[in-house]
Amino acid sequence: MFKNIVISLLLSTYVSAHGYIASVDINGKHFPGNVPNGETKPSIIRQIGDVSPVKGATNKDLFCGINEQVASDLTTANPGDTISFDWRGGDNSLWPHNTGPMLTYMASCGPDPCNKFDDRNAKWFKIQQVGRKGKGQEWAQQDLMKGAVATIKLPSTLAPGNYLIRHEIIALHLAESDGGAEFYPGCAQITVGGNQNGRPKDEETVVFPGGYHDQDPGILVPNAFDANADYNFPGPAIARFVTDSPSNGGSNSGNGQGSGSSNGSGSGTTSPNGGNNGTTSDPSGSSSSSHAPSSQGTCRLKKRGVAVFKRAQYQDYERSDVVRIYRPKHISRIMRNLLSRRGFDMAPVDS
Repeated sequence: MFKNIVISLLLSTYVSAHGYIASVDINGKHFPGNVPNGETKPSIIRQIGDVSPVKGATNKDLFCGINEQVASDLTTANPGDTISFDWRGGDNSLWPHNTGPMLTYMASCGPDPCNKFDDRNAKWFKIQQVGRKGKGQEWAQQDLMKGAVATIKLPSTLAPGNYLIRHEIIALHLAESDGGAEFYPGCAQITVGGNQNGRPKDEETVVFPGGYHDQDPGILVPNAFDANADYNFPGPAIARFVTDSPSNGGSNSGNGQGSGSSNGSGSGTTSPNGGNNGTTSDPSGSSSSSHAPSSQGTCRLKKRGVAVFKRAQYQDYERSDVVRIYRPKHISRIMRNLLSRRGFDMAPVDS
C-alpha cells in the first residue's frame, strides 16, 4: 500500500513537471484550451495528447505538440494585436521550468481556414524569440513559474489570411547532452484581418520537424546555467518583414539575454530585451545601408570622433547592421528618432 502511494506521488510530481498551453488571450479576449488527453471542447487551441516534452529535433510531434489534433474553432485577430499564452504544468499548476528560450512562429493555412488544415509541410516563419532578460540575468521563461504569461504582438504589417500561431518553450535544463533539450510547442488557429502585405521569403521559412537539429548551438547547450554565456537561438532568423515593420522596433529575443515584450513583436513576460546572438532581438533589423544618414543631412556642428550605433538584434553584427556617424557635440533629436525607429541602440558601442 505504502509503495503504491509513493509511486502515485512520484508520477504526480513527474506529470506536473511538464506542461501545455492552457489558454490564449487575444487583445483581452480569453480562449481556454483543453486538458491534454482529456475531454475535447470547442477551442482555438490544438489539443495535445500528453503534457510530456517532445524529445528529439526529428520528432514528428515538433509540429504542434504530442499527438496534436486540429481544433474546431477559429478567431479573428489583426496586425499589431497582443496575444498571451498561459503555460501551465500538467496538473494545472504554474509552469515548472526556468531555463531556456521562448519562440513564436506562424504558418499560413492557405485559402482554407485552419480548422481544415493539417499539412505537415506547412512553412513556418519566426516572428519573435526571447532568451535571458539581460546579461547575467535569469531566463524570461522563469517568469512563467511566478504566474506570468508569455506575451507577443502580431507583426503590424502581417498580410491578412489564415494562420497557425505556434508558441514554443525549449527547456534546456538537460541540454548539456545530445538529445536532452525538451521541446514544448503549442498551436492556435487564427484568421488575420487588415490589408497589410507583410509575408516571409521562402528562405526565411522552415518545416517542423526539419527546422532544428539536435546539435544546433541553441539546442545542445552545455552552458545553459551560465547567466553570462551568449545564447544562439535555433531555427531561422526573425522574418525580415517583421524586423522592418515600423512599430515592431522592440520585439525581443535574447542571446542568453532578452525577454518580455511591450513593443514591437516581442514576447516574453515583463522585461523588454533579447537578440539572436545579442542582447536584444528587436525585429527591426533592416539593412542600415539604406537608412544611413546622407551627406545632405550631416550635422554641421564640431565633430568629436565617430559614434558607432549597432542594431539591438545582433551580437555578431554585419556591416549592414551598423551606422557610423561623425558625432558632433550632441546628436540631434531627429537623428536619435531616426536611428531608434530603425532599431538601433542609442548608446554608442564605441566612439
